[in-house]
Amino acid sequence: MPWSNQNGGGGGPWGGGGGGNNQGPWGQGPKGSGGNGRGNPPDLEEIFRRGQNQLKNVVPGGFNGGILVIAGLLILGFLLINSIYTVQPDERGVEMRFGKPKEEISMPGLHFHFWPFETVEFVKITEQQQNIGSKSAVSNPNSAGLMLTGDQNIVNVQFSVLFSVTDPKAYLFNLESPANTLQQVSESAMREIVGRRPAQDIFRDNRQAIAEDVKVTIQNTMNKYGAGISVNTVAIEDAAPPREVADAFDEVQRAEQNEDQLVEESNQYSNQKLGGARGQAAQIREEAAAYKNRVVQEAEGEANRFVSIYDQYRQAPDVTRKRMFLETMEAVLGSSRKVIVDEKSGQGVVSYLPLNELGRASQTPQAGSN
Repeated sequence: MPWSNQNGGGGGPWGGGGGGNNQGPWGQGPKGSGGNGRGNPPDLEEIFRRGQNQLKNVVPGGFNGGILVIAGLLILGFLLINSIYTVQPDERGVEMRFGKPKEEISMPGLHFHFWPFETVEFVKITEQQQNIGSKSAVSNPNSAGLMLTGDQNIVNVQFSVLFSVTDPKAYLFNLESPANTLQQVSESAMREIVGRRPAQDIFRDNRQAIAEDVKVTIQNTMNKYGAGISVNTVAIEDAAPPREVADAFDEVQRAEQNEDQLVEESNQYSNQKLGGARGQAAQIREEAAAYKNRVVQEAEGEANRFVSIYDQYRQAPDVTRKRMFLETMEAVLGSSRKVIVDEKSGQGVVSYLPLNELGRASQTPQAGSN
């Protein structure tokens, strides 16, 4: 055998020979059986005993105490892992001690709490969107978003609500389901506001004002519930009549558009005619005012002339009368035909006056001038 030469005398692998000490690796040699020279298997109790003795030197309390220490370390590590938590930048943490929320709010970062006596709930505070109408349309598409307007029309409104959490503790504990409550409050607020207005406002004329009124109503209601929610925006995504009456509604819309077009054309024609009439009236008024000013000024001029003549007449009556006589005769005789006959020429002879020739001679320049 390969080991027979190591212990000088046919010792086995544990240093024992056929006639020697014959000890094995556990301190005793194998016991013979039947004179066949084979060793029996090692004693397991002896192995555990020796391992326990070695463990006593390492861990206080021996083998049983070492297991308790290891178990305690594992439990402590498990508690420590569960007691440390991290809050993300878009979150806030609410710690609870025996199920009762604590006053402080955990900000983003690493935190510690005594688990399992204390637990933590996380709430996202960033802006979130709540679509109103789409969820109900899956379960009941025939009634999703259908609302009655102030003029007794039915309209299908789809809108969304953007909100953020301002009070995480109120958001978690004041309402059982804040998301469902917000959806129900939003639908109720939209129905209330739409029910006060005609259908034309929600279709195209005044959507922004309706959205603002709905936002204010939702915010006031959620504040009464103490939900810890701030409504940022209400956006009306779609507003249309029900599919069953869509064609009829389109016909009504086209008729209203044609009516608006005809009214606009009539207003343009009316404005054109009214503008022309106002222009003519303004022109007539201007002409009348000009004629009035001219007549008044002429009358004032004649009156001033008469007054000046009268002043001169009072100063020199004879001269003024003679000058007025001469001016009058000049005005009268200046435009009449005159024949002057000298009494001293041809005494005793009746002068021949060719009146017809004189009349034609006087009319010839006038005819030529015309």
